[in-house]
Amino acid sequence: MYGRLHALPLTVEDAHLERLELPVSPEFARVTTVVRLVGLGYEGLGEDVTYEADEATAFQQAGPPDLSGDWTIHSLSVALGAMDLFPAAAPAWPPSRRYRRWAFESAALDLALRQAGEPLWRVLDIDPSAVEFIISTGLGEPPDPGRVLAWAEAAPGIGFKVDATPSWTREVAHALADGARVETVDLKGHYSGRVVDPGADPGLYAMVAEEFPDAWLEDPRVDDRTRIALAGAEDRVTWDAPLHDVADIEELPIAPRALNVKPSRIGSVEGLFAVYDHIRAHGLGAYGGGQYELGPGRGQIQYLASLFHPDAPNDTSPVDFHSPPRTGLPVSPLAPAPTATGFRWHPAGAGRPAG
Repeated sequence: MYGRLHALPLTVEDAHLERLELPVSPEFARVTTVVRLVGLGYEGLGEDVTYEADEATAFQQAGPPDLSGDWTIHSLSVALGAMDLFPAAAPAWPPSRRYRRWAFESAALDLALRQAGEPLWRVLDIDPSAVEFIISTGLGEPPDPGRVLAWAEAAPGIGFKVDATPSWTREVAHALADGARVETVDLKGHYSGRVVDPGADPGLYAMVAEEFPDAWLEDPRVDDRTRIALAGAEDRVTWDAPLHDVADIEELPIAPRALNVKPSRIGSVEGLFAVYDHIRAHGLGAYGGGQYELGPGRGQIQYLASLFHPDAPNDTSPVDFHSPPRTGLPVSPLAPAPTATGFRWHPAGAGRPAG
């Protein structure tokens, strides 16, 4: 599929950055950066989902690199791959380099398509479909299923992706299984050294596999003990955090039936479509994954879901679902909403510019 895109020309005359910020709790505000590439009277948008707010702030203060010139999608991608997009200091989390690169690559793709007067779906020759989505949330510490159950009441029929931790009890799992439609349980087994690193707990894995017999079991940390805990549930194991390219898929310790595809985790347009080509060639399933996007990045993952896995448990809910549970929000599936040209999706919920 990349062959349909790599030679698309684009002219970049200027670039700008915009801060988006969403207060999530008294202790935490999500900050992202919108990348705007400008040329020939058009604008292309992308979103840097780097999680460290201080790194986002430093990026916004320093400004974007100079990308002025005439490019193709491929030549600009090669140039971005050779740049240090964190020139002041290395990111605290190495995958952030891919996140930032994707912000520029997605903005470039949007700009090239707008300058060509074409939408992504037409260039790829894939009609967009309505997008099923689920809500992704943790339960906090100590774990409280109340947030999930409140969403289940506010949005009847909605599915969930939940983050499991070693502090889960059988009662917590029962409450979720009885009161909500849990599609995916994220075991967070590949975040070593991060705040969200729960370690590998065979007892937790066995309990989750038993309590949620129809759910995907995402990102276990596989060792001799957890293999035993997951015995009989291997066909429900799926992957997210370890995946950056096709080689990573081929090296997984448990062969998948489905994969969580996050373009920001891959980092490049070429890499993204290589992954989709691999998925199609090997008959694998896929579902979309979110990175707590606040702006155009959220619409772009909804756009990709509409083309490649519209009926899957996509973690691509509109931005309004980042806020506390309430009624009156968009329901799943989202109607197809690509813009007339470009790589952009009419938002069903959006972040606000920081004031």
